[in-house]
Amino acid sequence: MTNDKIIGRRELGRDALIGIGAMGLAAAGASSASAVTRWPLTSAPPRDIHLAQAAAAPVREISQIAGNLYRFRNNFHYSVFAVTNEGVIATDPINADAARWLKAEIQQRFNQPIRYVIYSHDHWDHIGGGEVFADGAQVVAHERARAKIIGEKRATAVPTRTFSDQMTIELGGTRVELVYVGRNHSDNSLVMRFPAARTIFAVDFIPVDSLAFRTLTDGYMEEWIESLERVAAMDFDVLAPGHGALGRKQHVVNFREYLQTLYDEVLAGLRAGRGLDELKRSIRLEKYASWAGYEQMRELNIEGMHRYFSIFRIPNP
Repeated sequence: MTNDKIIGRRELGRDALIGIGAMGLAAAGASSASAVTRWPLTSAPPRDIHLAQAAAAPVREISQIAGNLYRFRNNFHYSVFAVTNEGVIATDPINADAARWLKAEIQQRFNQPIRYVIYSHDHWDHIGGGEVFADGAQVVAHERARAKIIGEKRATAVPTRTFSDQMTIELGGTRVELVYVGRNHSDNSLVMRFPAARTIFAVDFIPVDSLAFRTLTDGYMEEWIESLERVAAMDFDVLAPGHGALGRKQHVVNFREYLQTLYDEVLAGLRAGRGLDELKRSIRLEKYASWAGYEQMRELNIEGMHRYFSIFRIPNP
């Protein structure tokens, strides 16, 4: 018998609401914590990173973060997993082929079954293929993620345990804390904190030295900024994002400052009566010119923030 424990706040059964669509952030990947792969500033990235990576043989690898916590790379996507003597706590399966590869590697390297799989959020490019793990694992996600997975018939395993605020999973002496910090890149993104490894896993809403992806679709701007403040207040050293190189707590602070600057400058321009084309020309965000995606994503980020204000109205001064 395994000595596993789930401590949750407001755990739910299978009742769900129908949700709406999502998008996946795709930043360039890196094979180590010391380097970030950037698109050359003189050329554009692939029109669709997911199609580009599907066209080539996948690049897959496993690297150790700290202690029993490991990082799994599948092309431009990453997840993490913790190995214990009573089984494995896995996270985003990414897709069915990637999940089958990882499951076989875990069995070969560690001879342990996967007991839990935790979804970071509902977006398809991170949680596809969950059924590969679900044959022997409990599937955990935020309650809103479950609703959208069911409502949109996503090709993955439906979560069997959900929560609204916080949940703690313990297995074989390893603890992972699941924290909902508010709406940001989606309305159901989690932060997974591994205290022993002093590491958090947070997907798509905290890029490391990178602009946000394209037009910020599915984003909640004010709450996104607030959620980054909550993450920065957590106790951790290593940030493991869903794309790109490992980061540190300072990267959370840096991206929060970027998002706040983008928000403030677009808002000021709208209040001054500027149109979208003028905003794209005048808002340079030069402090972030060295970040990945600056040439490709700057105008798209401005467009996304402009759309957000157009939908939700300009806040009063």
